Amino acid sequence: MPELPEVETIRRDLETKLLGHRVLGAQVLWEREVGYPDAPTFAAEIAGRDILALERRAKYLIVHLSEDASLLVHLKMTGQLLYVPRDTPPHQHARAVFALDGDRELRFVDIRKFGRLYLVPTGRLAEFAKVANLGPEPLAASFTVAALRALLASRRGHMKPLLLNQEFLAGMGNIYADEALFRAGLHPLRSAESLKPRDIARLHEAIVAVLEESISHRGSSINNYRDPAGQKGYHHVHLRVFNRADEPCLLCGTPISKIRVGGRGTHFCPRCQRLPRVAASRSHPVTRGLTRS
Repeated sequence: MPELPEVETIRRDLETKLLGHRVLGAQVLWEREVGYPDAPTFAAEIAGRDILALERRAKYLIVHLSEDASLLVHLKMTGQLLYVPRDTPPHQHARAVFALDGDRELRFVDIRKFGRLYLVPTGRLAEFAKVANLGPEPLAASFTVAALRALLASRRGHMKPLLLNQEFLAGMGNIYADEALFRAGLHPLRSAESLKPRDIARLHEAIVAVLEESISHRGSSINNYRDPAGQKGYHHVHLRVFNRADEPCLLCGTPISKIRVGGRGTHFCPRCQRLPRVAASRSHPVTRGLTRS
């Protein structure tokens, strides 16, 4: 579940705690959680490295280490990174534990075991398959209205799956795609090729706004997301459509609808996000009556 705002919150928190410290060793408790290299090599090679910097790329947390190594962490659905004293009782869902100098530990906790850890040479990070094909960062200065217009110029298909495509735009997930489309007044089944310049400008503004607001609220703790201290974020109380099926729209009072688009539960206001009639006739079957999931 953790998307860009949650990973960015974790990065900012850990940056104040980890910079300048050393990884004394690593214990891998679930070997399949390590995506590269193999688990024994991962544990051996990360030991003794100093923590130089923390970066976020899309939904990846990247910990840059000494001697040309970088640790990539993808939290997937239920992953957490907990920064705790070493004498804290073991966590039943810990999949890897990093011993740090100063009697602290960084614990990678993951109930569903979908998260992944990668240790790759920093100098080859841009070539690493998990990173190489990622799209632009929506909070980067280079992500302008013109940049979004250029990204959309060669795209077809529905807007909701497109916003979830990490090769199109990095870091967006189900929560913030729904929220951005609502703020922009765009139906999730609106086709990319049908967007007018004013639609693109509204969408750009909405994407940036929903991500920045969530970061300011330390992310959305809808399910398992916790910050490094084990605390919940509180942006979920500010969500306007996501997870609010059948509740009144905060703008017009119309009940929020939920449909499935590309296999994902999708929330929208059928009044504030009307699908243009021509687009509706060519689009998804649920637009004829907007069948709910």
